[in-house]
Amino acid sequence: MEIRIGSAEKAEIQEGMIGLFFEDINYAADGGLYAEMLENRSFEFVKATGDARDYQVAYDGGYAWGTYPVGAGAEARCVMGSPLSEENPHYMRLRTAKPGEGIRNKAYEGIYLKKGMEYKLLFWARCVKFQGDFDVFVEKDGKRFAEARVPAAGGTEETYNHFRRFETLLKAEEDTERADFVLCLSEPGVVEIDFISLMPCDAVAGIFRRDLFEMLRDMHPGFMRFPGGCIVEGNTLANRYRYKDSLKPAWARRNNWNRWAVHGTDSENGYESVYSHYNQTLGMGYYEYFLLCELIGAKPLPVLNVGFACQYQSDEMVSRDSAAFREFLQDALDLIEFANGAADTPWGAVRAEMGHPKPFGLTMVGIGNEQWQTEKADFFERYEMFEKTIHEHAPYIRLIGSAGPNVSSGEYRMAWEFYHAHEDRPDFAYAVDEHYYVPPKWLYEHVDFYDEYPRKVKVFSGEYAAHPSSGFNNPKANTLDGALAEAAFLTGVERNADVVVLASYAPLFARVGYAQWSPNLIWFDGAGCYGSPSYYVQKMYACNMGDVELDTCGGEREAWKEGIYYCAGLARERDEIIVKIVNSKEEARSVDLALPERWKDSCKIQAQILTGESRDSYNSLGEPEKIMPMEKAFMSLKGIELPPLSFTVLRIGARD
Repeated sequence: MEIRIGSAEKAEIQEGMIGLFFEDINYAADGGLYAEMLENRSFEFVKATGDARDYQVAYDGGYAWGTYPVGAGAEARCVMGSPLSEENPHYMRLRTAKPGEGIRNKAYEGIYLKKGMEYKLLFWARCVKFQGDFDVFVEKDGKRFAEARVPAAGGTEETYNHFRRFETLLKAEEDTERADFVLCLSEPGVVEIDFISLMPCDAVAGIFRRDLFEMLRDMHPGFMRFPGGCIVEGNTLANRYRYKDSLKPAWARRNNWNRWAVHGTDSENGYESVYSHYNQTLGMGYYEYFLLCELIGAKPLPVLNVGFACQYQSDEMVSRDSAAFREFLQDALDLIEFANGAADTPWGAVRAEMGHPKPFGLTMVGIGNEQWQTEKADFFERYEMFEKTIHEHAPYIRLIGSAGPNVSSGEYRMAWEFYHAHEDRPDFAYAVDEHYYVPPKWLYEHVDFYDEYPRKVKVFSGEYAAHPSSGFNNPKANTLDGALAEAAFLTGVERNADVVVLASYAPLFARVGYAQWSPNLIWFDGAGCYGSPSYYVQKMYACNMGDVELDTCGGEREAWKEGIYYCAGLARERDEIIVKIVNSKEEARSVDLALPERWKDSCKIQAQILTGESRDSYNSLGEPEKIMPMEKAFMSLKGIELPPLSFTVLRIGARD
């Protein structure tokens, strides 16, 4: 097969077109990228149950905690009265009868330690009737792997109500996994404790779990959309993500239940999920999201609530003529000031106080997550009000609209009619967010999906993934076939870079054994992580985007019939042609490249090739590198071999 690439430059490719979508699903934040190792550190967790339009939460502040030793005489109760912070009013009252009694934390599936690494412990305590020492350690089967003693007479930063701050380091003597964290009193007494935090000292910026952070950084993403997703809306408006709650000290960030705690509830399970205690501590809040974007080189793209709860789960909304809705509008302006305002502005001062005097440089904002218009849900009118309000104060902000939950419904078509009715105003909507979770076959068959799209209003492919299978805790769903289908579809996205300006796979993270959704880009447990085949497809695209698409001379459709999908771009500074080719068949193929004059005699061809044994192959914690790119050099443009079931990226330098 010959692939012809012409010299005519077609669509300009937006810098940073391939990015990330972060949502706190599958324990992606608490229990994931946020490096906190303990569960329910402020004794504020709730248990969430129910079904659409009928959710309940019950306080369960002792969740993840128990007394130590098991069966001993210690008494631990969650109480109120004089809290460390008003936002989180409960704390633990511990009464011990003998030396060495205390409390323990299960820490998800247990504490994982690495030999020689240090871990920072921070807690607040009020010594009601106690003058001894705090003994803290990590233990498994009666053996201690890290320990420290903290004098109760020490402590700093005493609050008006006599909570004192205690800090120490625990150093791991050996590797261990699935251990308990324990805090004991050296003698009988009564102590009230709040906000017990254990963080690895190698956490990036003291916040982000290093291995997961490095997986994101190494992708070189152009942007990051956050904090969701349905998290933005909540299953009720009271459950929505309130970013201002996160702009406080960690112990003063109001705990919230996670809307994914009730995913999959039904009559058979009594409307109670195994994840009913999935909560949000907001330890990773908006300051941390903006900082993460800065550290990985991605543009921030926060998403705003427009006064709706999740339209799938609720019909709650505030009316457009209410004071409550005006608060949503004001939140938009305050967010922009928090991100971009000078340090002497009210919200810029909050950012500066949190440690970042320099503005974050926000340029894009999403208006609504996955909203659509109905007889009752007036999303279009709300969008217009947000657009007017934001652009009166910050005309440079690019707004991202919503096309609803899919790309096949009447609501989707209605949304595009709305945005195209305003297309003569380039600032009205920079791009429209489209979502599709589909079988691999759909992606192969719709590589030309954007070929006929009108060009004035741009597209953000904000949530997409191939779903060979799905469900809870299903790493096997991240197959090679799904990844190749995504790579094939992205050849069409890249060819249409004049209309598709942003694209991000979803979801991003999943903790093994804690996942409500499959497939996902990156899987992990307490000890390590791995990239799915889809992760490597995304990385290969993000790291190999040119500046402009080149003419592929109309041969694509014939190639599709043979299971070959390709696109070609030009990286101007390096004077390289970048060709991406998917071979979706189970037989090797040989292709010849016919290139423009400057490259036709090139012998500098570097390749990255992603392939595997079968369509159903996948990576796992046991075999994290079973499917990952390999490097190869080709010496000629003729006879380039494409392995069966493969995605190949070729970088071709011009002849000397």
